[in-house]
Amino acid sequence: MIEVSGLRKTYGDFAAVVDSDFAVDDGEVFGIVGPNGAGKTTTLKVIAGLVEPTDGEVTVAGFDAGDSEMRRHLGFLPEESPLYEEMTALSYLRFFADLYDVPREVADERIGAALDRLELDHRERRLGDVSKGMKRKVAIARSLVNDPDVLVYDEPASGLDPVTTNSVLAFTRELRETGKTVVFSAHNLYHVESVCDRVAVMNEGRIVARGSVDEIRERHGETTYRVFTDVEPTATAALADLDATTEAVGDRFRTAVPSMDAVAAVREAVADAGGEVVDIRSREPSLEDVFLDIVGRPMPGRYTGDRGGDSLGVERNSDSDESDEGDEGDETSATATEATE
Repeated sequence: MIEVSGLRKTYGDFAAVVDSDFAVDDGEVFGIVGPNGAGKTTTLKVIAGLVEPTDGEVTVAGFDAGDSEMRRHLGFLPEESPLYEEMTALSYLRFFADLYDVPREVADERIGAALDRLELDHRERRLGDVSKGMKRKVAIARSLVNDPDVLVYDEPASGLDPVTTNSVLAFTRELRETGKTVVFSAHNLYHVESVCDRVAVMNEGRIVARGSVDEIRERHGETTYRVFTDVEPTATAALADLDATTEAVGDRFRTAVPSMDAVAAVREAVADAGGEVVDIRSREPSLEDVFLDIVGRPMPGRYTGDRGGDSLGVERNSDSDESDEGDEGDETSATATEATE
């Protein structure tokens, strides 16, 4: 549905997006994440046909992204989306339906269905008098009046309260179920992890990782193990080599190690101390853990004269490569016997 090949966008000597390659399948929710200034919004605007690329090719629904006909197949939601505040929600949405030549009867049916699903009341109230959450819902409904095949959303839940945020995320998942293709950016990685089929991580204009969340974890993250024991492990050479740390947790001791071989070393050290392992928990890295690790790596310069990057591990030319709140956040418990067999 969306093909991005060799995308490069420069402003003078500054490269906002550098040699970007990815594809988005029909009916897929594809997330683009990265720190501020990573090139996310520029990428979305190029896909939406609002910014012309300096280099590369971008096609959407079989059309070049710069083709005006493509826009009939696309709905776009910018991060900041001012509305015509003197209009009501209904008059505003009907106005945009008219721009797309949608017959009034069809438009009213689409508008009503979208606003019902988004649970938006006060449809005859001036947009200048409604909350930010209601305005965001109207903007989302606006992106659907032409019944597009592709939706491009830039921070769709930005600045919304938790209830409205959950409503918007649930609505995004439902769009996928109706066969629509969605590309969106978000700073909240939990939102991305809960909604997206695949993710691209951008840093300083480049895509540095891509794939499903599980694929990105497998490639860039590390599973850790926490071994709970009834006595403190004896200090052994094997544990010293692992740089393992042990701390008291209630009436138990917890030792964090990076592998099952290390778990075995802890088990031996505990046996030497006259105790035993009472529990083992594995912890998968969250997308946030992986993200913080990836974006903390040094990157090549973004200026147009520097096209390096492959030697630093930048992912290219592959479409299928690639919040933990507390210590126990994403852990999976197993018995000591099962985990060491």
